[in-house]
Amino acid sequence: MQNEVRKLPKKTVLIISILIAMGFVVFFLLKELKELKLEEVLATIGHSNIKNLEVINKLSVEDTETRYKSSVFKVTFYDNDLKQTCIGFVHQNRDGSHTKDFDCK
Repeated sequence: MQNEVRKLPKKTVLIISILIAMGFVVFFLLKELKELKLEEVLATIGHSNIKNLEVINKLSVEDTETRYKSSVFKVTFYDNDLKQTCIGFVHQNRDGSHTKDFDCK
């Protein structure tokens, strides 16, 4: 007993390929926009001359007492002024202000 395998139509393969390509484009676009946003934020909090910025992840956090939601970004970058590699957190408060917690080595 043999099972016959039916080939996918070319149109279906083309549609699936286009959707996968669009997914990659959206992923890299969102990654780039997130890094541009963090570059501006880091410039406002004292790290204006940086390179190799990488956003490792973004977390949504909630204050247990006030129940306010905010965002925390884990980033790594090289600061040209300090000549050190920094890794740490940027906390975006509800009112739009930012705080930092970096370890530069």
